[in-house]
Amino acid sequence: MTVDQTVFRSAVLTPDMDRPTGLSDGKGAPAGRRFDVYRNNVAVSLTEALETAFPVVKKLVGDANFKLLAGVFLRQHPPSSPLMMFYGAEMPEFLSGFEPTKSIGYLPDIARLEVALRESYHAADAAPMDPADLQNTAPDDLMVSTVTLAPALRLIRSRWPIHAIWRYNMDDDAPKPEMAAEDVVVLRADMDPSPLVLPAGGGAFIAQLLARSNFGDALTAAAQEFESFDLSQMLAILISNNALIKIGD
Repeated sequence: MTVDQTVFRSAVLTPDMDRPTGLSDGKGAPAGRRFDVYRNNVAVSLTEALETAFPVVKKLVGDANFKLLAGVFLRQHPPSSPLMMFYGAEMPEFLSGFEPTKSIGYLPDIARLEVALRESYHAADAAPMDPADLQNTAPDDLMVSTVTLAPALRLIRSRWPIHAIWRYNMDDDAPKPEMAAEDVVVLRADMDPSPLVLPAGGGAFIAQLLARSNFGDALTAAAQEFESFDLSQMLAILISNNALIKIGD
């Protein structure tokens, strides 16, 4: 007798659900307690994967609360891939609607930052452009050109000080966060990604480049957000972190 895969998966992820009928052990006897052990091991493994992926979220809510949160999450969002390095991508959206943690308004954006760091780490490599290419491009040509950014770059725009909160919970010497909006870019200059708070207007600038707007439109968007946008500072950040790949299609 075969067991429906949907029923089996639901039973594995739901501790109070009856064991599926038709399961047997290696000797042909009903699986019984062996299935319970397997079910527990799956839940523990998925919870541990989430704890590894979201260390700051875990610290902010506490160990016990995170296990409860993870238990709800893993039943609503079971793995869709055997690659556990990407498990938990739905966490930010999940937290946005998770009633027990709604009082921690910045929690979904902290999760977005932690997802971004993981995605950046596993993103493809790309050789950065020679900075001389930028200097040698005529200003009029640059304004109508698109700019390709590194595959590892990630942008998180938040009304919360997410970088300050993240750092305060990861670095013993970090100052206490001051409540202010932060745009954060995750860059991977070498092997490991790192988050960086963008200067005023930088979030709008990078958002436009990621949307494949031309350089001129990105600059306009940045200036509309912050009149004194410092393009030289922004370019220095991108160049020093190997985040500019090429100019033009």
